[in-house]
Amino acid sequence: MIFGHFALAAIGLVVWIIYLVADKDALAWTSFILLVPVALLGFVMLARWLPVYRAHATAPAGAGQPAGTQQAVPAERHFPVAVVLAHGLFAVVTVVLVLLSALGVGGS
Repeated sequence: MIFGHFALAAIGLVVWIIYLVADKDALAWTSFILLVPVALLGFVMLARWLPVYRAHATAPAGAGQPAGTQQAVPAERHFPVAVVLAHGLFAVVTVVLVLLSALGVGGS
């Protein structure tokens, strides 16, 4: 899921750069269409991250573990909230700006 999110986002960025050079409306719409599944995958990953983060925030260290053992900690627990929020904010702004540009708002 992470690699799909990243790959589609990277392809969308390349298409967007080509649009900026070529100024073809079809490329702007293609970039927007590529960003829609990127956003959906991002929401799915956010939905999967929230319970892991909440469990980490509420569980005391070592709760429910036999003495001398360590529980495998998911990598998602180490994502800082500020980074997740900033990434989401920039993603929403990007999708909105690409849509507005594809619609021709503001001229070219």
